[in-house]
Amino acid sequence: MSPVPTGRLFRTDTGVDLVLTRRFRAPAEDVWASLTEPERTARWFGPWEGQAAPGRSVKVRMVFEEGAPWMEMRIDACEPPRHLALSTVDEAGSWHTELLLSDVDGGTELRFVHHLRGAEGVGEIGPGWEYYLDLLVAARDGTARAEFGAYYPALKGRYEALTAE
Repeated sequence: MSPVPTGRLFRTDTGVDLVLTRRFRAPAEDVWASLTEPERTARWFGPWEGQAAPGRSVKVRMVFEEGAPWMEMRIDACEPPRHLALSTVDEAGSWHTELLLSDVDGGTELRFVHHLRGAEGVGEIGPGWEYYLDLLVAARDGTARAEFGAYYPALKGRYEALTAE
């Protein structure tokens, strides 16, 4: 099955926001648990350890990346079950993301926002987040995980085209 990209770019005062969405037939509290409980994040992103709280950092193991490296992730805001803001700094730069949950049509919509300084690299970033969000869907549905090759470089051109809109 081919991935269905949902990403869109929105210009902001400080750069651009890359926004991707997924819908779930589940209450926000259950989706929130998939985003925040280490045994559940391990199924689609990676497990984490530490004391999670706003202003604190946790260590996340990126099990779906080559070498399964650990990275530090700061919790900038946590308002269960609606809003989680995270940031990290690594060799790729600084990353600022938000996960926003809202009730939609008897289920829950996840809006994933990656705040970017500019659109550079969106051809790599967008397909990566599509992959991870589809891993979340597969983990929740109990379906097979997609291969990263279906996302990158397959979706790179589609994301680069967003910068021209």
